[in-house]
Amino acid sequence: MSATATLFDVPGPRGRMRQRIAAGVLLVLALALGAAVLWKLGEKGNLSPDKWAPFAGGVVWRSYILPGIINTLYAAAISIALAAVLGLVLAFARMSSIAPVRWVATAFVEFFRAVPVLVMMLLSFWGYLASGLVPSAYLSLAGVITGLTLYNSCILAELLRSGVHSLPRGQAEAGLSIGLTPGQTLRAIQLPQALRAMLPALVGQLVVILKDTALGYQILYPELLRQAERIGSAYYNIVPALIVIAAIFIAINYGLTSFAHWLERRLTHRGRVAGGAMTADPGAEDAMVPAAVDAGGAHR
Repeated sequence: MSATATLFDVPGPRGRMRQRIAAGVLLVLALALGAAVLWKLGEKGNLSPDKWAPFAGGVVWRSYILPGIINTLYAAAISIALAAVLGLVLAFARMSSIAPVRWVATAFVEFFRAVPVLVMMLLSFWGYLASGLVPSAYLSLAGVITGLTLYNSCILAELLRSGVHSLPRGQAEAGLSIGLTPGQTLRAIQLPQALRAMLPALVGQLVVILKDTALGYQILYPELLRQAERIGSAYYNIVPALIVIAAIFIAINYGLTSFAHWLERRLTHRGRVAGGAMTADPGAEDAMVPAAVDAGGAHR
C-alpha cells in the first residue's frame, strides 16, 4: 500500500480562516493599487475616450492587431512544433543507455536551458544576418523561432524525463519481463504514461512559448507587442494599446489553458471508462465461481 506524500499539513478551521483573511487583505490591496494606477493614468489623460476611439474602427484591427495576432500565432506554432520534436529527441538521448549520447544531450540541455531566451534570439538574429543563410525578410522570424525552439525543447525534454522517472519501476520491469527491449519499453509503455501525467506542465510550457514571442520585439519581429508600439506611435495612445494587447494575450492563453483542461478531463474520463469496463468482467467471473465449483463437485 503506497502512502501519499504531502508538502504540508492540511490546515484546520483556524488555519483556513487565517488564509481567507490574508487572501481578502491581499485582494483589497491589489484592487487599491490598480485603482491608484488607473487614477494616475486618468489624470494624465491616457484613458480619455479619444484615446480609445481608434479601437472602435476597423483600421487599427486590420492594419495592426490582426497581423500581430497572426504573426504571434505563426511564430508560436512553428516553435512549438520544432520544440516538441527536438525535446522528444533530447529526452530519449538523455535516457539513452549509450553514455556518449547521454553526455552530449545533457550538455546541450544544460547549456541552452541556462541561456536567456532573449540572448538566444539576438545571437540567432545577428548570426543569420552575418552568414546570409536566411533572407532579410525572414531574419526576425528565424531569430524568434530559433531562440524559442532551443530553450523550450530543453524544458520539454526535462519534463518528459522527469515524467518517465516518476513512474513506478514496475512499469519498466513489466515491459522487460515480456521480452521488450529498454527502448521499446520506453516508447510503448513509459512515454505514453509520462505524457499523460505531465500534460498540465507541458501545456503550461506552451503558454510560455506563446508569451515569449513578445521578446521578438527586440529584433523587430511584428508580433503583438511591436504592433502595440506602432499603434501608440500612430494614434498617441500607447497605454490603451498596451491594455488591449494584454487583454488579447490573456484571452489567447486562457483559451489554450482551457483546451488543456478539457483534454486532460477527456483523457482521464476515457481511462476511467476503460477501467470500469475492465472491472465489470471480474465481477461476472466471481458470480460464475459457485456454479463452477458445484459443477466440479457434481463431476467428482
